[in-house]
Amino acid sequence: MEKAKVYFTKEITPEAMIRLYEAMGIKLQGKVAVKLHSGEVGNQNFLRPAFMKPMVDYVNGTIVECNTAYEGKRNTTKEHWETMKLHGWTEIADVDILDEEGEITLPVPEGRRIRQNFVGEHIERYDSMLVLSHFKGHPMGGFGGALKNISIGLASSHGKAFIHGAGKVEEIWTSDHDSFLESMADAAKSIMEYFGGKIVFINVMKNMSVDCDCCAVAEDPAMADVGILASADPTALDQACLDLVYASEDPGRDHLLERIESRNGVHTIEAAAQIGVGSREYELETI
Repeated sequence: MEKAKVYFTKEITPEAMIRLYEAMGIKLQGKVAVKLHSGEVGNQNFLRPAFMKPMVDYVNGTIVECNTAYEGKRNTTKEHWETMKLHGWTEIADVDILDEEGEITLPVPEGRRIRQNFVGEHIERYDSMLVLSHFKGHPMGGFGGALKNISIGLASSHGKAFIHGAGKVEEIWTSDHDSFLESMADAAKSIMEYFGGKIVFINVMKNMSVDCDCCAVAEDPAMADVGILASADPTALDQACLDLVYASEDPGRDHLLERIESRNGVHTIEAAAQIGVGSREYELETI
């Protein structure tokens, strides 16, 4: 199997992000959805609209999100819209809460834990997708990157509970942990198949707290910023980010690695590779 191409730059600017997108050589066509993280109210680490705007503009994209499945300021459509406005997303682009009017079911016939994935029905409005992910730690997944952004991130509120519960909504916080990670990989598979080759990924390794942008109260980052990476393969992209954390000589990396390893975070990547979401083998090209 040919190694996936992952592009990397140490420069963390909107212009660098656009250069990496161009380096991939894939021009997203039609109506483009841009999946990013709106940031929970109170979180200090999420990537701000001013940083994302040039890339969103470059693809003439619509920012898309889905409601959460836990308490906070994004768990209802009304509150999520208020958060989008509060954080400034509505000022830089059109915004679409994908599950505002319901959900659709995507099949996952190869899934190890779930055989269907529930995503916001407005996904049907889009021809292609750009996934802008903030790579950082996560309280449950160990880390959040491209795979999490298209699995949990694109799932409807109900779909998020379904993935967390490994197919049993009522076990949202009590399911077997590795089964939850495998369910994320299954959900990611359904998104990759839905868009075919019309989806690309950019991970920004900045503000890398052990906590996710979904945390209203999050730790400040202990590890220094690394750079930006891009690929058409989300599995290779997340693996490359993980490898850069391990390769870092920054003393703060041990704190982030403790979070990732204590949650067996690499297993999401392992499971994704096993069901053909992408490859863990990659070639890193520095731009």
